[in-house]
Amino acid sequence: MARALAGRPKLLMVDEMSLGLAPIIVERLLPVLRRIATDTGTGVLLVEQHVHLALEVADRGYVLSHGNLMLAGPAAQLRDNLGLLEASYLGGSSLEGKMR
Repeated sequence: MARALAGRPKLLMVDEMSLGLAPIIVERLLPVLRRIATDTGTGVLLVEQHVHLALEVADRGYVLSHGNLMLAGPAAQLRDNLGLLEASYLGGSSLEGKMR
């Protein structure tokens, strides 16, 4: 990550940063991404399997299923509506237009 940041990017794309890491390390790394975005103005696009942890540091969240946007909204709103978030993973049929 330091190498990527050395080039002062406008956008940092991070794919599954937590893969293979201990949960305690993940809990410490995700706030670092938030701090990078805040302190440098760099946009961060994070793809993460630990959805709840990612939503703690994100501004917005998007859920894709088979290439289709199933759910989108402010991270705080997604965190507060875990049922809708879980339904999006399970293929809920009443998600169209919710929280976009």
